[in-house]
Amino acid sequence: MQRLITEEEKKLADDMLAKARAAMQAIEHFDQESVDRLIQAIAWAASNEETTIRLTNMGADESKMGTRVPSKRFHILGILRDALRQKSMGIIEEIPEKGITKYAKPAGVIASLIPVTNPINTPIGLAIFAVKCKDAVIFSPHPRSKETAYETVRIMRAALKKQGVPEDLLQCIQQPSIPLTNYLMSICDLTNATGGSAMVKAAYSSGKPAYGVGPGNATMVIDETADIEEAAKNTRISKTNNNGAGCSSDGNLVVDASIYDEFLEQLQKEGGYLASAEEKKLIKAVWWDADGARIFDTVAQPASLVAEMAGFELPKDKTFLIVEEDNIGKENLFSSEKLGTMLAIFKYEGGFEHALQRVKALYEVGGKGHSCGIYSFDDEHINQLALAAPVSRIMVRQPQSIGNAGSFSNGMPMTGSLGCGVWGGGISSENIALKHYYQTTWVSRPIPEDRPSEEELFGEFYETETNF
Repeated sequence: MQRLITEEEKKLADDMLAKARAAMQAIEHFDQESVDRLIQAIAWAASNEETTIRLTNMGADESKMGTRVPSKRFHILGILRDALRQKSMGIIEEIPEKGITKYAKPAGVIASLIPVTNPINTPIGLAIFAVKCKDAVIFSPHPRSKETAYETVRIMRAALKKQGVPEDLLQCIQQPSIPLTNYLMSICDLTNATGGSAMVKAAYSSGKPAYGVGPGNATMVIDETADIEEAAKNTRISKTNNNGAGCSSDGNLVVDASIYDEFLEQLQKEGGYLASAEEKKLIKAVWWDADGARIFDTVAQPASLVAEMAGFELPKDKTFLIVEEDNIGKENLFSSEKLGTMLAIFKYEGGFEHALQRVKALYEVGGKGHSCGIYSFDDEHINQLALAAPVSRIMVRQPQSIGNAGSFSNGMPMTGSLGCGVWGGGISSENIALKHYYQTTWVSRPIPEDRPSEEELFGEFYETETNF
């Protein structure tokens, strides 16, 4: 049974909220140029190369997950790029033909739940968006990476202080707990929950508005037109990025039978290790427990360590594990989310509709609303997948774990939070970005009447039988 919040925790949260509101009040008169300078200052302080390397090492040491490669720094640069190119106050859009003018206003104090896998980029990215909108943020980190998250926020607070504005625009809980986090969500104006399904469910149960990020089960389709070398290379990039920690990391490959063997061989050239039937059983034993729950010790770990834990040795040039699979269903754990350096590969034959059937079946296991991808030069196949897949984003010929949250070579909004829509139990199917952290006032002026005739509106049903 979950314990109740203590009086000390409650007072802490109430005090932080009061400080956040006071900090917001202190900058409410700032113009666009002023807040743009602030976001440049905090972004530079926390994501310059030297600091990024230090924080990345700190995060790897503390969480015992991921790698020491600062592979996601580009996302902060992209978030800053996108934020600087947009307005966040005053008139942000005019539609003369509709007589509409839109004004942006701060959303308020945001409660941000930070995942164990991303204690650096998540707070920096959200801080950029929030400060740009003149919001304040109270961060609640995961206990296994709380020191890294706290240090990241400390650096940004120091940058704010240097610019002469209240540090309390950004605050971080030092000793997080579930009761404290739940209370924080209930008193803040908006929650951003980036993490597991339990966290997202709690955010939507807080009684306050929330953006939640659902779990992934990233599935890639490789059809007969694919560039096999490109697809294999991108699979390796995506699968090994931060040891597969992200929910966008390739989990399932659905491959056309006519290229299956050639593609599987190319995957192995890229560093994939094809597990034998016996090794597959050993991997399963260290990946999931007897109840089918993901074993934390193998989350975002090097493939060599996973193999060692499973009881076999991996060649030095192998960086991710490949398991051949045919069956899909909740009872078959290899068709569920992986969160690590292992993927399952499935074959389809008899036409592209069979690939779509496999994709739909995989998302019935998990990951609805999140993402999938395709390696194809057949626009009709891409169109069919887009119509059929119950996901919010589809990457075409791109490393999934890099492209989903935006990259410099696609047009997705840069973000650290991927909305999964109603499929994933959320409200937004977009990349959660700047526009999600301000409120909008619509001003409507009169326009010439725009009223079609009833005959035009009802079409063939106009003046037909009315007795039903």
